[in-house]
Amino acid sequence: MHQHVPVPSTESSELPTPDLSTGPGSPGAPGAPDAPSSKGDPGGLDGPGGSGRSGGPGGPGPATGGDRRPWRIPRRPPDAGLLTLLLAAGLWVYALPRIGFREMGDYGLLDRLPVAYYLSLLVLTAGFVLSLRRAGTAPWWPAAHCAALLLALKAPPAVLYDAVRYPWASKHDAIVNTLLANGELRPGAALSGNMSAYDQWPGFFTLDAGLVRAFGVESAAVYANWAPIVFGLLMMPVLVLIYRTFCEDWRLIWTAVWIFQLANWVGQDYFAPQALAFLLHLTVLAVVLRHFVRPGSAGRLRDRTFLDPVAAPVPPPTGSRQRAVCVVILAPLIAAVNATHQLTPVMLTICLVALSLTRRYRNYGLLVVAALLMLTWDLTMGRPLLVETLATIRKSIGELTENSRAGYAGQLTGPGPELAGTANVAMVLAVAVLAGTAVVLRRRLTRSALPLLLVSVAPVPLFAVNDYGGEMLFRVYLFALPGAAFFAAAALVPAVAGTHRSRARALRRKTAAFALPAVLLVLLAGFLPSYYGKEKMFYTPPDETALVTRALDNAPDGSLILATSGSFPQALHRYDRLEHWFFAEQALPENEKMLKDPAGYLADGIPPGAKAYVVLTRTQDVYTAGEGLLPPGGFETLRSKLSASPLFRTVESHPYGVVLEYRPATR
Repeated sequence: MHQHVPVPSTESSELPTPDLSTGPGSPGAPGAPDAPSSKGDPGGLDGPGGSGRSGGPGGPGPATGGDRRPWRIPRRPPDAGLLTLLLAAGLWVYALPRIGFREMGDYGLLDRLPVAYYLSLLVLTAGFVLSLRRAGTAPWWPAAHCAALLLALKAPPAVLYDAVRYPWASKHDAIVNTLLANGELRPGAALSGNMSAYDQWPGFFTLDAGLVRAFGVESAAVYANWAPIVFGLLMMPVLVLIYRTFCEDWRLIWTAVWIFQLANWVGQDYFAPQALAFLLHLTVLAVVLRHFVRPGSAGRLRDRTFLDPVAAPVPPPTGSRQRAVCVVILAPLIAAVNATHQLTPVMLTICLVALSLTRRYRNYGLLVVAALLMLTWDLTMGRPLLVETLATIRKSIGELTENSRAGYAGQLTGPGPELAGTANVAMVLAVAVLAGTAVVLRRRLTRSALPLLLVSVAPVPLFAVNDYGGEMLFRVYLFALPGAAFFAAAALVPAVAGTHRSRARALRRKTAAFALPAVLLVLLAGFLPSYYGKEKMFYTPPDETALVTRALDNAPDGSLILATSGSFPQALHRYDRLEHWFFAEQALPENEKMLKDPAGYLADGIPPGAKAYVVLTRTQDVYTAGEGLLPPGGFETLRSKLSASPLFRTVESHPYGVVLEYRPATR
């Protein structure tokens, strides 16, 4: 009698056995469909048509008793995402020391960026588009490309510049230094240059004062240029959280983040309170959108057949107790927004009002808390500026054209500023058209993502209220951008669901395959002049900074500092001990009258007995010309006439600036 010995079956064995079969229907067999790898590669390890196994077509393997060579695990080729990141990084690093930022001309940095820099951006864009094919199984590759894009676009000034980018950002450093020196806030003090407002909303500056002490650095200027990168990286997960609330397609989500990076040329993410407040604002909205859904409010949105194929189901409903806990958690964040910035609490409250218009987010408790916190702060710490603002609102309310203007009252002049202005308008229109296209053509996605659409358009009515010092246009665009980027991405990334194929769907896929990279390249081409076209205004040589610092350090307390504008380095150094008059920040016709007799014009505006100094620098020249505040050659005319006037004595003169002392006794 023979004992039957069971032979283990390869189908039931738990041991990992390499699949060497070449029979019909198996991977690698002639006519068999390619099996995707565990990481989503089309065609498995070796791509379509190749098996890479010892038992592949035409090659007998161990299972057939033929070739007895040991089986080897094939090496996986390097991932395309890694290759494009490495190539882009290499080109960027090569280009960095070749950026001629010290010799900028009429086009800012645009004609000073080497070809290798532009190539690095093209490689990044190509790598991002390729990474979207595997976004569902490997979302870290498009995420890495988005982070790399942020660094590639905005890190050059942080790495290269030996001065704070944006001359007006130096006043924020001055506030931190003053806070550290005095150790107190004075919200009721009347400080020139509208600096009292910063003591009334000190959240950002107290945070940075703590960071300066913690890092042991001399001042916040050491790290100020890295603010756009830090805030951009912190904002990415918040944006993803918001987008994931309404969409399950990682391709669309990361495309929206990419578009947000390209469309965020507005320059409000620098070392300033607005950047921190905007991050907190989005964080509050992300929590509200995910954890404040009312029970029974979703209705048909719970039905997948009613949704867009990529739409995410409405988040689970929350009870009144859970929402109350969330209000308690969000209250400190909302309080931080109120302590940091004047306008952002208004934007946040308006967005919460817009959300309350929907049945899904009709939660008045959080809205009441946000409104009370805003009013409490405005009527206590911020009361002086609130009273001043209310007085101006009576004049500006309803003035849509005036409130939507950019800057003071000038018109951009010069090749770089004019190109930047044109690119700004083109970028706004491009994003708006893309977003509007998705709202119209993807109505089911729009219906489920209606709350995001509402918070995007909610800030627009503020155009009818105030011009916010010529910056309302930029602020409304900034607060509308997260939602606009999402819908713009929805216009470029088609929905793919199910196995049903049709000519229309195939045409949409082919169109998207061309339109997506093309539009991303167009947006990239628009970002560069929008962000770097006016860069000549934004970089200040260290010698100019040193000149201004010496002049203001030597000025006696209570002196009046005169300059064409506040856009020059260290303009508000020692702002708590000096007075300021930026006399050219007015309409061009008024400045043309001033240039006929600038010495007499300034002398008439200087209070009797005041010690006064005029500080004129290269950066002021570039700024007043580019913003159209002075006519061509106007700054040189101003400098030469004041230097020749007996009313002013030259204290220090250099090619990059001059300091004049007012001497009324010689008149």
